Amino acid sequence: MAIGLHIFGASGSGTSTLGKAIAEELGIAHFDTDDFYWAPSKVPFTVKRSIDDRLAMLNTAFEEHSDWVLSGSLCGWGDPLIPLFTHVVFLYVPWDVRSVRLTQRERSRYGDEAIAPGGVMHDVCREFIEWASRYDSAGIEQRSYASHDQWLGELPECCPVLRVEDPQRSTASVNEIMDAVINQLGLR
Repeated sequence: MAIGLHIFGASGSGTSTLGKAIAEELGIAHFDTDDFYWAPSKVPFTVKRSIDDRLAMLNTAFEEHSDWVLSGSLCGWGDPLIPLFTHVVFLYVPWDVRSVRLTQRERSRYGDEAIAPGGVMHDVCREFIEWASRYDSAGIEQRSYASHDQWLGELPECCPVLRVEDPQRSTASVNEIMDAVINQLGLR
C-alpha cells in the first residue's frame, strides 16, 4: 500500500522535524507545505503563491513519488489533496515550548542582526511570532487549534488520524515519537 502521510500542527510543534525523520527512516520522499505555499522573494515568507499553483506543484510532487510524507498545515486551501492522504498525524505542543523553538529557528535562519530591531527581518519575524502565539486561543478564522480540530473532524473515516498531543511537555526525542507514530500507524 502506498504511503501518503500528512503531519500538521502549530508552527513550532515539530511537524517538519518529525516529517523528515519519518521519511528518512522509511526511505520515502519528504515535502513541506512552506516550500509550496511561499514563492521565492527578497524577504522570505512574504509572497504567497496562488492556491492553484500550490496544488499543481504538490500534485506533481506526489505523482513523482508513490510514497511520501507532507509536513505543515494546508487546512482549507489544500483540501482537494485529502483523498491522497493514507494517514494524518496531528502534533500539539504547548506555546511555551513552541515559542522557544520558533525564536531559535528565526535566529538560526536569519541571524541575530537580521531579526534585531531595525534588522531586515525584524518586522516579519515579530509579526510571525505574534500570529503564532494566538494558535491556542484563536477561533477558526486563522490557523489555530480550533481550526485544526474542526478540520480533523471533517476528514473521511477511511483516513486514519493519530493525535500526538503533549500538554505535559514530554521529554520524548524525535526518534521516540517517530517510532511511536510509525508503529501506531503500521507503516513498517
